[in-house]
Amino acid sequence: MKRAPLARLTALVGVAAVALTALPAASAVAAPVAASPAGTRAPEPPCTAPTGPYQAELERKLKLKVDGKQSTADCVAIRKLQRELNIAPADGRATAKTHGLLLVREARKNPNAAGRCPVRSYSVTCVDLPRQLLWVQVGKKVTFAPVPIRSGIRGLETRVGWHRVYWRHKNHFSTIYDNAPMPYSQFFSGGQALHGTYGDLFESGSGGCVNLYVEDAERLWKKLGVGSRIYVWGAKPGTNVRYRDGRRLTDEELIVKYSGSQSIPVDWDLTTPLTPTRP
Repeated sequence: MKRAPLARLTALVGVAAVALTALPAASAVAAPVAASPAGTRAPEPPCTAPTGPYQAELERKLKLKVDGKQSTADCVAIRKLQRELNIAPADGRATAKTHGLLLVREARKNPNAAGRCPVRSYSVTCVDLPRQLLWVQVGKKVTFAPVPIRSGIRGLETRVGWHRVYWRHKNHFSTIYDNAPMPYSQFFSGGQALHGTYGDLFESGSGGCVNLYVEDAERLWKKLGVGSRIYVWGAKPGTNVRYRDGRRLTDEELIVKYSGSQSIPVDWDLTTPLTPTRP
């Protein structure tokens, strides 16, 4: 084998020496940063929401101490529930929306467990005013899962009993309430209709109609038709409780007291309309 010239070997040794010299000393290499444990989260911010209008109801549902007064434990439990229900903001306040959507979740398995909606061989749209829910069933089979609704305020209650859809209008506007939009209207009793609303479904009440989220009203539109049977029962509970001088007042009581007037003293700090904003 032919040997490499001495000069070339010397040059190769020199290059290797330079390369070794360029490597950092072991003690000079920075120690790796310890990784954070998987799944760790930043600490939860304090839960400081005040007492809400559905405080006692949610305390009862969540098996907390039922005193109608917000505590840190109440706030944390309600905030957790709100996140499960995809409610924003999830701040821990016992709101009508939190209570209403919890009722929807509870009803999913069997909304007619109490047997209040008549079981028939044909399709029946069930309107549960006490729980503010609507679903459709054929016999005992639920064909349209329960969804939240908003029914009529006191004095303008949604009429109970059996009804039929007698007229439908997909892009209806109210002739009574300032041309308010009533998408997917399905009329069933003297001007009262099932229809969508763009407002807050958990705020105050309607003028007698059964309000739904627009997407739910659209799905229900596809489910029903002229002649479809509707059964309404019970009574709508008071919503958005207000306080003055330590006395609990509902929106309905205020409406009756002031005959639908908007001239309520501003120091009452009302945040919802006292008259129906949607039919």
